[in-house]
Amino acid sequence: MNGPSHIAPPIMDYLDRLRFPADEWKFSEVQFDTADLGKTETLFALGNGYLGMRGNVEEGRETHSHGTFINGFHETWPIQHAEEAFGFARVGQTIVNVPDAKVIRLYVDDEPLLLPVADLLDYDRTIDFRTGVLSRDILWRTPGGKRVQIRSRRLVSFTQRHLAVLTFEVTMLDEHAPVAISSQILNRQDGEDEYHVSSAAMGEGTDPRQAESFRRRVLIPKAHWGSEEKGRVVLGYQCAESKMTLAVAADHHMETANHYTQHVGVDEDVAKMTYRIDAQPGHPITLTKIVAYHTSRGVPARELIDRCRRTLDRVEEEGLDHEFAEQEEWLTRFWERSDVEVTGQPEIQQAVRWNLFQIAQASARAEGNGIPAKGVTGSGYGGHYFWDTEIYVLPFLTYTSPRTSRAALRFRYNLLTAARKRAVQLTQRGVLFPWRTINGEEASAYYAAGTAQYHIDADVSYALSQYVAATGDDDFLKREGIDILVETARMWADLGFWRSDEDGTFHIHGVTGPDEYTTVVNDNLFTNVMARFNLSRAARALKDVKKSDKIAYEQLSQRLNLDESEIEEWEKAAAGMAIPFESHLGIHPQDLHFLEREVWDLANTPMEKRPLLLNYHPLVIYRFQVLKQADVVLALFLQGEHFTAEEKLADFEYYDPITTGDSTLSAVVQSIIAAEVGYHDLAIRYFLAALFVDLADRHSNTSDGVHVASVGGVWSALVCGFGGFRDQGGVFSIDPRLPEAWDSLAYRITLKGTRVRVTVTQDAVELVVENGRHASLVVRGEEVTVTSEDPVTVALKDQGPRLEGEPKPPAGTKRADGTIISAIVPSAD
Repeated sequence: MNGPSHIAPPIMDYLDRLRFPADEWKFSEVQFDTADLGKTETLFALGNGYLGMRGNVEEGRETHSHGTFINGFHETWPIQHAEEAFGFARVGQTIVNVPDAKVIRLYVDDEPLLLPVADLLDYDRTIDFRTGVLSRDILWRTPGGKRVQIRSRRLVSFTQRHLAVLTFEVTMLDEHAPVAISSQILNRQDGEDEYHVSSAAMGEGTDPRQAESFRRRVLIPKAHWGSEEKGRVVLGYQCAESKMTLAVAADHHMETANHYTQHVGVDEDVAKMTYRIDAQPGHPITLTKIVAYHTSRGVPARELIDRCRRTLDRVEEEGLDHEFAEQEEWLTRFWERSDVEVTGQPEIQQAVRWNLFQIAQASARAEGNGIPAKGVTGSGYGGHYFWDTEIYVLPFLTYTSPRTSRAALRFRYNLLTAARKRAVQLTQRGVLFPWRTINGEEASAYYAAGTAQYHIDADVSYALSQYVAATGDDDFLKREGIDILVETARMWADLGFWRSDEDGTFHIHGVTGPDEYTTVVNDNLFTNVMARFNLSRAARALKDVKKSDKIAYEQLSQRLNLDESEIEEWEKAAAGMAIPFESHLGIHPQDLHFLEREVWDLANTPMEKRPLLLNYHPLVIYRFQVLKQADVVLALFLQGEHFTAEEKLADFEYYDPITTGDSTLSAVVQSIIAAEVGYHDLAIRYFLAALFVDLADRHSNTSDGVHVASVGGVWSALVCGFGGFRDQGGVFSIDPRLPEAWDSLAYRITLKGTRVRVTVTQDAVELVVENGRHASLVVRGEEVTVTSEDPVTVALKDQGPRLEGEPKPPAGTKRADGTIISAIVPSAD
């Protein structure tokens, strides 16, 4: 069942297991198919957070979307607005498709290997989550009837940020043949192939989620050379407008008992190392290609070439086996602290590990950059960073890889100068982080669903607070994190205002919440709830620092020009924050006027009209009660301690039926709250829908890259939804909701240096310290401390409340004024 739907799909296995067999530690394709190349190029992509290579075939011809990407390496361009206004975003930023070093072409008897028409006697392509290696094994019968065994491996290193390794082995099994291998680095302009044909994904339709494509040359050649003796080729470039620079270099090593010759050819956009081999049967031909990429915001390409040399020379000294062993060791440590185990569910387990592996590939070596919405697997969303990182990705990193989480938060800290300038442009004090960006400048040309999402300030502060609570990293808080809390609190205090005739209620008007189908509203519940958190957290942090470290407090006061009266102002604003509540319906309105609208009749909206954003003008959508993604329900999750169980149930039952699922951010949150309030069947259905968003291409855009926020949300759905884990004001608690069909769920969380394995069964929760000394948690209301010597088991009477069925749409419900909420499908007929 593909495509977003407002109805959670049934429980099912989404994959064709004859083509994609279930293996808990691998994801394999055993039948080649050109019908969904875009999807499989994403599913088999490799990356390390800095460098990413799509899962294009080695031969480089059969493709939906060529792609090699470097996080943060972008071109800029002036945003042209049809009608100008002050403060509109001015500088567009788009990730650049960098020179492609994946290409290794094979010719046997002068016939090229072309997978769509090849006679493949055997085919297997596998990504191994334990080794981080993409391998492909092919048995090809050539047009002349000769059998050829072809084995390749591809690795993007987690331990060496700038390194990729490719091996290509060819063996004639029965007969002699002349063999040619052409290894290339190919600079495709914005995804074009060497014949200047754009990839199928480029410019297809009018999907605003796709990246901008350029109609001019982006990479200006700065250097190119090759050494036939050393097998080394080099290309260097500079972006035409952003002036960022790049160098890519590759070493080649040929091993074979066969006689061969080699030739190097390099020009501005192509570097080739060509081998001609007199291949005898049973004598393998093995080509090893070591690739280094380096980029900079301004260092000349010639200096980057020197850096590439150093990377390649180091690999030559260490040896190839060392690189593969280090990769496996890195992943062993990753899984030790990050794995989530679902016993007895191999199909689910495989998908869970694929999702978690994607977070590592998107974030591990980002270091100084943000985490793009598509990681480094595709050009979707232009390689931009959004609020998704802080709310959906950082929780996983904070509790399993806190060093990576810290790096992502430091990236936001380093954007403060640009965020201050942006706040001034919008006539605000403090800072306003850009809704989407690469270089720190706002890149959203549509302010209603972009810049107006002021909640990003609170989202960043929330992630920062979560990180500090989980790690105890007070040093980071005092030196840098506090600046984020203070400046974002200043923005909220300035943006909001008091209504003295309403007993001093603090309001925030003219903002957009997470739901992009309702924009520029007053008192958006999510925004107000998160702003309340932000204000109170900033005040508390300042008081704590003043009490614990007077020198640090004096330094930050001077650095931020702090007036102590601001602390009282923020506390007062937080206490007086307007939190909309409609007593007649017993729910929290999404915003002040949300309930005045009629409901969009999703049940009678044809699937060909979905998603709504691609089939209806925004003004049409804005007139209705209809959600692109969870808004109030997300607030229930992030700030759950401020809502009663009754309020959570009422809110979920109202908003769930009018949430379209048009955003991949929605299903994970709906699963978490469905589990908490008792809709267990709905929770597992939403979870599976999220788990297979990319693997089953449920939104028909996996070709644009992995939905990184969704894969991060999968972890939250497992750990916070079914595992019941919460951090509420620095108090860590567990109240599980294990699905009936699952025997057990095990996950790891690291709290202040101690890693705890939590195992949930139908009748107990077991806590075991795997690394560290001790941790304190509240399990189903009982305070427990688990130590390295003493595991803890807490018995469970049940898995929380159980509700049958699913919520019904609110159409037909009577408002407080007596009017009836009606359901409508807008039409010109």
